[in-house]
Amino acid sequence: MDQPRRPNVVIIFTDDQGIGDVSCYGSEIPTPYIDSIGEQGVKFEQFYVAAPVCTPSRFGLLTGNCPERSQDKLLSPLMLTSDRDDDRGVRPGEVVLTHMFRDNGYRTGLVGKWHLGHGDKKFFPTRHGFDYFCGHLAGCIDYWTHNYGNRPDWYLGEELAEHEGYATNVITDDAVRFIEDNRDRPFFLTISYNAPHYGKGWDDREKELLNILQAPQDYMDKFTHIEDPTRRTYAAMVACLDDGVGRVLSALKNRGLEDDTILIFTSDNGGSIPYGGCNAPFRGQKGTLFEGGVREPYVMRWPGRLEAGTVSRQVFSTLDMVNTLGAWTSCDTSQYRTDGIDLSREILSGTTRERDLFWSGRRHAAIRSGDLKYVRTEEGEFLFDLNSDPHETTDLKEREQEQFHQLKEACDDTLASM
Repeated sequence: MDQPRRPNVVIIFTDDQGIGDVSCYGSEIPTPYIDSIGEQGVKFEQFYVAAPVCTPSRFGLLTGNCPERSQDKLLSPLMLTSDRDDDRGVRPGEVVLTHMFRDNGYRTGLVGKWHLGHGDKKFFPTRHGFDYFCGHLAGCIDYWTHNYGNRPDWYLGEELAEHEGYATNVITDDAVRFIEDNRDRPFFLTISYNAPHYGKGWDDREKELLNILQAPQDYMDKFTHIEDPTRRTYAAMVACLDDGVGRVLSALKNRGLEDDTILIFTSDNGGSIPYGGCNAPFRGQKGTLFEGGVREPYVMRWPGRLEAGTVSRQVFSTLDMVNTLGAWTSCDTSQYRTDGIDLSREILSGTTRERDLFWSGRRHAAIRSGDLKYVRTEEGEFLFDLNSDPHETTDLKEREQEQFHQLKEACDDTLASM
């Protein structure tokens, strides 16, 4: 008897999109296609990424491990202009998610942003389990030229390639093409949009790099009611991104793959407020370990398995996706050492269980245990109860000194162990 086909897995991973930038989480920017994923499946209220900035967050997603464990200590974004970063990135044996799928008969693809190594082809996604790659290696690019400033940075496989058009649309085009080309076999596809992160332009007169928000004019025209010009452009970028998600949904539907696909949408870290992002109602932003830096929008759809319209309070992390997706796709994860756990049963049943989460960076660290969260920054140390105070407005360290010191010690011990 033929074995049933394993479900496809599609992860849509956006860049610097805060929880306040998705309309089903309260944003004023309409994102109907992203919202529809949660309406047809599960919307998570307590989903976290592995880090509040790009490179370490992506490391956590693909490895299931805290970025503190990375061989090259990938705790901050890799920079294309840094000589030191030319020989840093993911190393052999670190990436788990793609190898797990490819070793179990899946076709694996990445379209869009990589940001886990650029100086040598040994760091390229094609050397870390992706059968197919079309996109850019750096943290950001000019949306129209596809350059990092004046340096070309758009690849097909391992070679520079030329593509015309707005980057968000180019990524969508390639994602749809991958779905159509692989419709007859199980596939794992990561759609890694660079939007709504700012673009990396080039001032030819001053010979310097520029951070600039870029959106097509027809999308800009939809948001003339937004007074702040930065937020207006950012909203246009999000709207274009949402339409791209809609095209991906249509491709799955048109090819009869809706019921056979686990579809996930989330972002790599909190929005950058100076560049138009919004993390409301949470405190903090990109680069911080307050909730606004690491708590992200997350919606998931799997028709017939996940009940439509479910809202989950399960504390869930990118670190858990290796084990959880492995369970759902019958992939053996016992050979991999990860910091994540298998939450497949809890998500399917709508139940919850407690789990601890840890984050750190060069100047900050945090740990969540149950509803309590300890945060250490350059400005001081804090203790919050996320059940009664999810917006982190009331510091409890003086009132709850025993719990404060317990979590501080646990944070230090965890960091030392890594």
